[in-house]
Amino acid sequence: MTGEESLERLSTGIPEIDRMLQGGIPKGFTVAVVGEPGTGKTIFCIHFIGAGLSSGGKGIYVTTEESRESIVRQASMFGIDFREAINEGRLVVIDALMGVRGDPWSLYELDVEELVSKIIEAKKYLGYGHARLVVDSMSAFWLDKPAMARKYSYMVKRRLAKWDLTIILTSQYAVTSSLGFGFGVEHVADGIIRFRKAVIDGELRRYLVIEKMRQTDHDKRVYRIDIVDGKGMVVLGPARYSRGDFSLPPSVLRKMIEAEIKKLSEIPNTDIDGEGS
Repeated sequence: MTGEESLERLSTGIPEIDRMLQGGIPKGFTVAVVGEPGTGKTIFCIHFIGAGLSSGGKGIYVTTEESRESIVRQASMFGIDFREAINEGRLVVIDALMGVRGDPWSLYELDVEELVSKIIEAKKYLGYGHARLVVDSMSAFWLDKPAMARKYSYMVKRRLAKWDLTIILTSQYAVTSSLGFGFGVEHVADGIIRFRKAVIDGELRRYLVIEKMRQTDHDKRVYRIDIVDGKGMVVLGPARYSRGDFSLPPSVLRKMIEAEIKKLSEIPNTDIDGEGS
């Protein structure tokens, strides 16, 4: 049996995207799901966790920009019962937005060490075996220190490597900003799925492209997507949109790179666990 034939892939919960990925995301990978706000990243993550639950698996969903209840309600709108899975002990939704005291699955501070510890606690609670993990989004952990994005992303990937997880880390881009909040996640990821939106002829349109997926001869075309009531994310087909058009504007990329270089020059020389060299 070849390595490709023996590689186990996990469904994203969206059949068209699975086909674009030769069957799904390779088990054990860390995948960056990046893009502007409102492009569909959270919906994609809900589908990914839902696909695992529907096949009898387990999941951990960390939400930093919406409450737990908001995520549960959104899932139910697309026919995915997060609440039942929570009650059955197969899903943990960690709420990093509300931070309710006394809630065992809340984060009180947007601290990466606390994040990793809480994820490990949730994995132990779920028990033996593989689980899917979503952190939506990682950007919240470095909003005031974007130069730490790569270090924090690597720390999450490294610390969780032995816990039998397949991980999606989302990250936001603000294309009007000089700061790039996605670079850290992309540097450490085994795969990159980029979402984008545009207003064309007065209509909001959403797109995705798979920019990278190791060990996968993935589809390299830009696809138009939509969010449909009762169904969630659907793929409408290839878009008349080049990958060059889909990329961030060169002026924005230049500012993002310049900002990252400047910030990196200002941080102390420390190793990944924060100890001096």
